[in-house]
Amino acid sequence: MQIAVYPGLVQRLAYYACSMYVDQLSKGGNYASLSTSISICLLRNVLFADTDQAHHRFDMRDRESDRRLDNAIEVHTIELTKYNLREETISHASKLEQWAFLLLYAQNYEAETLRRLLPGIEFETAIDTIEIISERTEDKQMYDQREKAQRDYEWALSGAKEEGERLGLEKGERLGLEKGGFVGKIQLLQELLGETQASIAELRSLTSETLSTRLAELQQQLRDRQS
Repeated sequence: MQIAVYPGLVQRLAYYACSMYVDQLSKGGNYASLSTSISICLLRNVLFADTDQAHHRFDMRDRESDRRLDNAIEVHTIELTKYNLREETISHASKLEQWAFLLLYAQNYEAETLRRLLPGIEFETAIDTIEIISERTEDKQMYDQREKAQRDYEWALSGAKEEGERLGLEKGERLGLEKGGFVGKIQLLQELLGETQASIAELRSLTSETLSTRLAELQQQLRDRQS
């Protein structure tokens, strides 16, 4: 599944990678048996706007010597929309670019066309799975609902940001802007989750720290519901 960019994403990727590393070791196990834990995130939005680089690989290195800890932790981010992918040249592109093409545009092609554009045994299983999903109404509906939930979540965050900025600018102060941002996001997320919407006055009476905690809880609830 492609993932949208949202606050805390980078920390979440690092957390998952660390969790996978720890989970390898059973009680009484040998640390030397640990293998590299690799977290890979396929992003539908831009994460690093200051560069055209699409694939970033983060690992554990010493800043001065550039010495790397082997068999440790790696986090990969792949910003799919940064790739310049064309049907005419995709069969000769790198494997990573070909996978990006499949993830971004598979829904626009018939299975046979995909097999022609993306030759290779490594794509066969993926294309077969896509074909099965498209033929099975129940699976297709579930996939579409998940995609819709993701779009709704992105819309909520976008709308909340605009509303928060509007509410904050009414105060014309930094604190008002900060609280306004939290208030708008919290109200929209409460609406999406079907919760009773707190009033602006009620939310503004809370500290920024409390609002931040409440916002994080609501965001997690929405992500859990989509899972």
